[in-house]
Amino acid sequence: MSEQVQRTDVPVHEQWDLTHIYEDGAQWEADYNRALDLIQVVAAFEDQIHTAGQLLAFLTKDEELSFLYEKLFVSTSLKLDEDTRVTESQARVDKAKSLGVKIKSATSFFRPFLLSMEKETLDAYIAQEAGLDYFKKDLYEEFKYKAHVLSKEKEEVLAQLGEVIGVPKTVFGMINNADIQFGEVTGENGEKVTLTRGMYSRILESHNRERRAEAFKAYYKPYVGLKNTIASTLGSSVKNNVLFSKMRHYESPLQRSLFGDNVPVSVYDNLIQTTRENLSPMYRYVAYRKKHMGLDELRVYDLSVPLVEDFELKMPYEEAYETMLKGLAPLGDEYIGILKQAKTAGWIDVRETKGKRSGAYCWGPYGTHPYVLLNHNDTLDSLFTLAHEMGHAMHSYLSDANQPKISAQYTIFVAEVASTVNEVLLINYMLQHTDDLKLKRYLVNHFIDTIKGTFFSQVMFAEFEKIVHEKAANGEALTADSLSEVYRALFQAYNGEDVVLDPELQYGWSRIPHFYNAFYVYKYATGIASAVSIASRILEGDQEAVQSYMTFLKSGGSEYPLELLKRTGVDLLTPEPITKLLSLFDSLVGQLEAL
Repeated sequence: MSEQVQRTDVPVHEQWDLTHIYEDGAQWEADYNRALDLIQVVAAFEDQIHTAGQLLAFLTKDEELSFLYEKLFVSTSLKLDEDTRVTESQARVDKAKSLGVKIKSATSFFRPFLLSMEKETLDAYIAQEAGLDYFKKDLYEEFKYKAHVLSKEKEEVLAQLGEVIGVPKTVFGMINNADIQFGEVTGENGEKVTLTRGMYSRILESHNRERRAEAFKAYYKPYVGLKNTIASTLGSSVKNNVLFSKMRHYESPLQRSLFGDNVPVSVYDNLIQTTRENLSPMYRYVAYRKKHMGLDELRVYDLSVPLVEDFELKMPYEEAYETMLKGLAPLGDEYIGILKQAKTAGWIDVRETKGKRSGAYCWGPYGTHPYVLLNHNDTLDSLFTLAHEMGHAMHSYLSDANQPKISAQYTIFVAEVASTVNEVLLINYMLQHTDDLKLKRYLVNHFIDTIKGTFFSQVMFAEFEKIVHEKAANGEALTADSLSEVYRALFQAYNGEDVVLDPELQYGWSRIPHFYNAFYVYKYATGIASAVSIASRILEGDQEAVQSYMTFLKSGGSEYPLELLKRTGVDLLTPEPITKLLSLFDSLVGQLEAL
């Protein structure tokens, strides 16, 4: 569907149901007021925790407030994403964000207090008060931050700066989702149509090169026009990361980002280095693409075209969902049963509509169920996006159902494993269940491009983030020109000399929302490497692998991510999962050439 479709035109069964969180605005306001009251309650504990009972009382109220805030913020954010132009929704999100700042300010005393405590005192409290056992793991976890927590006064100031610190990300979000207009391009029948993000991805897969070039220029034009403004927002975000890393005594923003997951910097460096040393299969694929397409010059807008001419797989949403269920059948009856229920239970918002947030995600508060935002347009990419996001949804659902609040939330690091296992299982199912050589070739090509997008592109983005943060740390200015110079060089290095770079390409950094959540994207790459390893064992019929994977999905955040993955047989401290994925990519390129 086009973005011009109104939300009222979409069938109810293809919309999520946010009344499962709050039936109406009055309920939201009631919880908002309850949260304000709880803020006063938790703030009153400052300088008043002298016994095990008082510590338990604070932690209990603090957890209640935390999950109430999550419910308030998530529900109103989901509502805004239905239509980012609605000022009432914008105002309520701002109200929720302000509430979050008040909560941080009211509770900012606790970490310095806890870290000023002797471990022996905490041990004694936990021994005295049985209820503290529930909070034990998190309390001891806090002690690793001892060197990185500031004084009570400084923590209060940082808490009050919360909204200001988030401005670069907020401003970019409004530019990217609400303000950017892509102008008109030529439609399939020669008519002029307004370009949308969903349409752009479809046109890039078109075999009409003139339309691809036109859409590429139209898509990048507003970003190029705003390059200095967006360089300012991204530069400010990076400088914030550098500043707060120094203030909190981390070796670097990268180390600070990995610290919470207990992931050593060597994992990040190993990912980049191992990939850099194995780029020849990518160059081989790009050279094959250029030759197969019969092009004198291979351009960026030529890189997404399926290499099977006159073949387009259109799959309506209903059929896509059924195909996904069949592909994920190796995960067992429990998994499939929940997926079947999710389709009709108000979890999923399916269609692209006017003003709706772009892309796709899964999100939801503990105690309700996950919500999945899609912009489904009946393509093969839409099918795999569906499987990807439902992987997140199942991970959330199973974690929430099997873990208490305190350990239900898994980290982003392992989140991308669950989503990508689904994609790998699905593509294997589709390859195994067709004798059509044209379709098989199409699917192998798609699998290659999935790895290219989920692994190689994300490693490139990860290296970009590392470089620009190092530049900022060294006092170098982050201008549109300097950011573009880094981006262009990396794109050429990762894709090879066979790709001729259009001038617009160097501004690719200006359109990536994930850069405002620093050092996030590398987890897509480690995720697909881990997923390939897990899925390969499942596809071999290893029932122990299925059980260990289901246990992983139900484990939430009960352990550090690297430990959770080790239980599935994946060790990211070694190059092995990365080299295994790169070997698969090389094999797939060989299959494509043979087919």
